[in-house]
Amino acid sequence: MKVLAIDTATERCSVALRIDGQTIDRVIDTPRGHADMILPLVRDVLAEGGVQLAELDGIAYGRGPGGFTGVRIAIGVVQGLAFGAGLTTVGVSNLAAVAQQVARIGERTLVCMDARMNEVYWGLYDCADDGLVVGVGIESVAAPASVSIAIGNVMRAAGSGFAAYPELAQRFSDLSPVHALPRAMEIALLGEASLLRGEGRPAHEAQPVYLRDNVAIAKK
Repeated sequence: MKVLAIDTATERCSVALRIDGQTIDRVIDTPRGHADMILPLVRDVLAEGGVQLAELDGIAYGRGPGGFTGVRIAIGVVQGLAFGAGLTTVGVSNLAAVAQQVARIGERTLVCMDARMNEVYWGLYDCADDGLVVGVGIESVAAPASVSIAIGNVMRAAGSGFAAYPELAQRFSDLSPVHALPRAMEIALLGEASLLRGEGRPAHEAQPVYLRDNVAIAKK
């Protein structure tokens, strides 16, 4: 299977191409400029993989949660590429992509990502026997103090929220939180599994997931 993955939901801009179990990826950490960088990165990985866009089995994308503008960039690029090449698309949770980086079979991971506005995006993920993470319950956005889990059920923690909110890191210090941002590499892996399950959707159905209704702070 050949799957292209794109993610621009955070300050990390990344693209990955997964070909028959092997991955080619490009990652740039920058606070802005994702819209200008993403298509050159796509061309780069396709060229290295020797693959034409129309030869892909689908395109996976980081659907959020994340920055409003960043998530919209990924959606727009994916829709444009998929429309032109007649490809299906599949959205992958950015929180799940972080959990996948630290996942171990049989263990549960807490992911907390900085959502700004004194909040975090957070969720819980189990790692199945195939090594892929599966969400437990719903993903949420809340104040750091509202993140509440049965600590005995969770073995690992990851995300940018722990560095952004030291009180959160202190509360879950027993889990030794790992600072991590989502990457297209894990989105490609999880997206491939979704495509194999027949969950791909037409380009026009690619949708963001923000979790937060208020995406900006109004000036007084």
